[in-house]
Amino acid sequence: MDDVERWHDFFLLLGTAGATLLALLFVAVSLGAGFLSDERARATRAFFSPVVVHFSAVFFVSAVALVPGHHTAMLAAALAACAACGLVISLYTTVELLRHAWTTYKQDHLAYGMLPTAGYFAWFAAAAMIWFGREFALDVVAGAMLLLLLVNIRNAWDLTLSMVRRQSTRR
Repeated sequence: MDDVERWHDFFLLLGTAGATLLALLFVAVSLGAGFLSDERARATRAFFSPVVVHFSAVFFVSAVALVPGHHTAMLAAALAACAACGLVISLYTTVELLRHAWTTYKQDHLAYGMLPTAGYFAWFAAAAMIWFGREFALDVVAGAMLLLLLVNIRNAWDLTLSMVRRQSTRR
């Protein structure tokens, strides 16, 4: 697929960004380890786990796109599989946030649940577009990747600030 070759630098940049941001999230969590407790386990999974998944998904799709000489079917299948996993997690997160009173901010419901869901739906559409050889398929992939990356930069920052605020309140 010649089009993917032209996107090499984009996928390299976003894959590196996804992996780096994932590593920084682990550092932030380790610094806020006192915030994580058994009574907050469900909320922690609802907020932190999806961010890890979304950064990992950006890295994974970038890595698959960078495989030299792959076939269109492989890229479409990997993208659809990643979209399916991400969609399940995003929908679950959205439901959990709406069921519990962990946050009252509508922007949190949007950023943690609904926007990633839209990104994964876009990946499904892009997988179909790649399969059928549509011209703008990689533009859709790129848009969804940027959405996932930017929204989860916001989410990682939000989580880090929440941990810092709670620890400074405890002192």
